[in-house]
Amino acid sequence: MKKSLIALRLALYGCKNRPFFCIVATHRRKARNRGYFEQIGTFDPMPNDRNEKLVSLNVDRIKYWLSVGAEPSRPVGMLLGLAGILPVQPHSIEIARRNREAKTEQETSVTEEEKVEEQE
Repeated sequence: MKKSLIALRLALYGCKNRPFFCIVATHRRKARNRGYFEQIGTFDPMPNDRNEKLVSLNVDRIKYWLSVGAEPSRPVGMLLGLAGILPVQPHSIEIARRNREAKTEQETSVTEEEKVEEQE
């Protein structure tokens, strides 16, 4: 099967401790931040004061690029799956399961510590 020459990928425009990404349509072999065809969205992975990671997508243009054969990279595919444009990727489901398990373990350890403090 022949791979598409167009890719939807993340281009880094932040700095080391404050990343910020643009979602771009570009030639597959170009460098990460060089010569893209069009910017079709943004992604801010740093949680804001409400603990939200912000994503902005131009859905019409994303659908256009997918219709002409562009292939999303894995991170962009995960974002598009969570946005409902593509099917949710299994890796996203696995990450959500791990986060739920870690949260329940943290909650149980906190309640156990409270019980121990009450007994003393």
